[in-house]
Amino acid sequence: MTTTPTLALRDRAQEALRRLVGRDDVDFRDGQFDAIEALVGGRRRALVVQRTGWGKSAVYFVATALRRAEGAGPTVIISPLLALMRDQIGAAERAGIRAVTMNSANAQDWDDVRGALAEDAVDVLLVSPERLNNPRFREEQLPDLARRCGLLVVDEAHCISDWGHDFRPDYRRIKDLLVGLPADTPVLATTATANERVVTDVVEQLGVSADGSEHDVLTVRGGLARQSLRLGVLRRLSPEQRLAWLVTHLSGLEGSGIIYTLTVAGAEDVAAALSEAGLTVASYTGRTDPADRERLEEALRHNEIKALVATSALGMGFDKPDLAFVIHLGAPSSPVAYYQQVGRAGRATERADVLLLPGVEDKDIWTYFASVSMPREDQASAVLTALAEAGRPLSTAALETIVDIRRTRLELLLKVLDVDGAVDRVTGGWMGTGVPWVYDRERYERVSAARKAEQQLMLDYEASSECRMAFLQRTLDDESAAPCGRCDNCAGVWFPTDIPDRVIGAARTRLDRVGVPIEPRAQWPTGMDRLGVPVKGRIPSDEAMSEGRALARLSDLGWGPRLRELLREDAPASGELLRAVVPVLAEWGWERRPVGVVGMPSRSHPTLVGSLAGGLAEIGRLPLLGTLDLAHGGPTGEAGGNSAFRLAGVWERFAVGPALAAALVVTPGPVLLVDDLVSSRWSLTVAARALRLAGAEAVLPLALAIDA
Repeated sequence: MTTTPTLALRDRAQEALRRLVGRDDVDFRDGQFDAIEALVGGRRRALVVQRTGWGKSAVYFVATALRRAEGAGPTVIISPLLALMRDQIGAAERAGIRAVTMNSANAQDWDDVRGALAEDAVDVLLVSPERLNNPRFREEQLPDLARRCGLLVVDEAHCISDWGHDFRPDYRRIKDLLVGLPADTPVLATTATANERVVTDVVEQLGVSADGSEHDVLTVRGGLARQSLRLGVLRRLSPEQRLAWLVTHLSGLEGSGIIYTLTVAGAEDVAAALSEAGLTVASYTGRTDPADRERLEEALRHNEIKALVATSALGMGFDKPDLAFVIHLGAPSSPVAYYQQVGRAGRATERADVLLLPGVEDKDIWTYFASVSMPREDQASAVLTALAEAGRPLSTAALETIVDIRRTRLELLLKVLDVDGAVDRVTGGWMGTGVPWVYDRERYERVSAARKAEQQLMLDYEASSECRMAFLQRTLDDESAAPCGRCDNCAGVWFPTDIPDRVIGAARTRLDRVGVPIEPRAQWPTGMDRLGVPVKGRIPSDEAMSEGRALARLSDLGWGPRLRELLREDAPASGELLRAVVPVLAEWGWERRPVGVVGMPSRSHPTLVGSLAGGLAEIGRLPLLGTLDLAHGGPTGEAGGNSAFRLAGVWERFAVGPALAAALVVTPGPVLLVDDLVSSRWSLTVAARALRLAGAEAVLPLALAIDA
């Protein structure tokens, strides 16, 4: 009997799968071999949309083994997160596949990786999408990789689509890479979180080719129901009740898991509170050092800690098959994003608990993140004009002195313009291409509308009485949605709801703690002479402010919501507010107590700042020395801009009037400088400089809130 090519391929694929898993009794799940056959047998392009734990990595590792056996070059995997890369390398090594990575954290190893690639001693190369636009990588490595790549894999492919919940401009560059591939290079894109709109967008981008024709893309899509997950929502809890619930019930949850928060401050505060309560937890955020991230991931993976309190920095790719629970303190902005995060749990267990504790502050946080994720037409035009007029490469720092755009937003905007072909990243910075660029207002308005609709869907999920899993499936256009029989709406409330009053009281005390350092600026921004500000280098010690204090951050779980509400209007400082600030002063630990109080000239909250300064002077039995004068109309520019323009906007805008100058002479010593909201710290820096030059021995800034 003659063996058909498909049967022979399946036999070889199954042998590779069993080597990968380390067992002789495993077989392919529905859809896995279909994708492998398309890639290896048909040299096709494929999109796999399957739930977390289905085995998408098995598809590309088996395909890699088969392609390498045929003499093909290495597989290139474009992967968005270091945690994901580490897990993929570990899985590859266990299967005897030689995997390496080139990323920002291992630059010291790049020469070794290049050597191994040149010797064809690499089976899998993992790179971040950002690496595709690194000039050196793009010029020295990418052409050869594209020419001899045996398989290209785009992991977490929903990031390609600006309809996706985690769109990243760098992923758009993959389309350019696809155009440069030989026609018979197989391409695989994988994701666990894509609705029909995202699938259509990704398929359209996967289908591009150099000659303008379209590749046929196979889509392998399965049901997204997770039989192990037991979903629930506990609504209408205050911040202290949510924290108290965790303190009371976290230890009663089986195994170890993840507690997600929406902000870095939230993660750090919750982790600190739970640690003080005797629970073994740690925070994991975008601020966490890469080495610490790896250590914390391993600690959770080996059940050495009860939970990581994390932002979305611990999301795609973290692999712990027996993760027992996922709890959210605050809801992600869409059911799709929520499904992606809860999908970390219960991959290899019969049951995993998933509980959402939404907060009243969620919508404000969603609005903030949405505002920074979309490019603005006026800012894009300003960048293109600056590059055109320069006629040479400009670094991001140099651009900051020409366009008033905050660094993070500027970097995002440059990526978008790069993807659209309007700018190029070159050695030395960025150059305009001269390609006409038109702001796609219609597309961005549609994306904005879609995200607002997704936010409403998240609110609908919280309030829904239908099956939780079926709701999530429907939002991902899964036609197999059906009641799960396990969630709180299907089977009744499965989670405890009791919270002892004493624990709520302790949580309230913890959240009411106040006092956040305001670090003094140490360095003037570069290139300030271009903006007419004659400073450079380090700020002289005799002109600098001292370390200050704020009552809280606007993102704090305790005082944050109250301060956001307070700053919506201008009203006198209440007794409660004054009493809250007193412990900040008492615990400051300054070298020398201030001898007087000075108010900042607030345009938004003059009544609030004036009454706060006066109230604190009275409580501390200190003289109210006065308020700085606003010169030339006061600070200019929009809040949240970059450092160079923020400094230029406040430079010499604060003046020490005659009465205040006389008071500083009569009352020598440190002064307490009172303000409402701190963002860039340049207003305080310039105001402190004016006071120091007028004779203040030191300036101790005190603000109600830090905009973070």
